[in-house]
Amino acid sequence: MPRVTVTVDGARYTDDVPARTLLVHYLRDNLGKIGTVVGCDTGNCGACTVHLTDSDGVPRAVKSCSVLAVQADGAQVSTVESLGGEHPMQRAFHEQHALQCGFCTPGMMMAAVDLLRDNPDPTDAEIREGLEGNLCRCTGYQNIVRAVRAAAAEMRNSPQEETPAAVPAQTAPADTEVTV
Repeated sequence: MPRVTVTVDGARYTDDVPARTLLVHYLRDNLGKIGTVVGCDTGNCGACTVHLTDSDGVPRAVKSCSVLAVQADGAQVSTVESLGGEHPMQRAFHEQHALQCGFCTPGMMMAAVDLLRDNPDPTDAEIREGLEGNLCRCTGYQNIVRAVRAAAAEMRNSPQEETPAAVPAQTAPADTEVTV
């Protein structure tokens, strides 16, 4: 089995994994990162969206069901847990009633944070385009768009707010190493 070393939400993990293990299953089953949702397992719904930072140093939203765990070797991964309870995106989703069943919410929030990293002041049309790879069966998207707009405004007004990929999770110091 290949050995994988990956930094997830600020903690470094080394593990032997079967070569065909999807990143979503590695995160959930090996590391307990259950906020990353298994939806379709085909890359269509976006519920499993995480941020993956590799050699280019730029975190990008990826559907973790379309990435093998071995492809993430040496990379940094940020899951929805990295947002913590005080992130503007989480507050906005709550305050704008942008969730109903909550199944799509982790992927929506991670895709939205990625969108705002590249475009801190998107129009509603740009928000919809930026989230087009994430499906919601409950909300009709209007409140999700409102939430992203509200989070964008708060993040623009708080220059000290960093993106989750740059901020280790509060429970896992950056120098933590776990060998599984």
